[in-house]
Amino acid sequence: MAKGYWLGHTEIHDAAQYAKYQAANAAAFEKFGGRFLVRGGAQDVKEGGALSRSVVIEFPSFEAALACYDSPEYQAAKKHRDSVSDIDLVIVEGYCD
Repeated sequence: MAKGYWLGHTEIHDAAQYAKYQAANAAAFEKFGGRFLVRGGAQDVKEGGALSRSVVIEFPSFEAALACYDSPEYQAAKKHRDSVSDIDLVIVEGYCD
């Protein structure tokens, strides 16, 4: 079974409020088996554009990645983020040969 991934680029406008989102989202990620592979850190954009912060979260399946986003736990956490950041988020199915 292919894993699922959240690929996100974020621009944070209020770090204190965003920290509340980070604290609150942990319950959803734990429930659905989410594991951070990339969480901020240095980046060097070679082509196109990107917001200042990159995040990659791995889930045990594409279905788990979708279910996490739609869950009441994540949607409650997301309310802390909506007004204080811009985000591009794509949920993708991993490659399975």
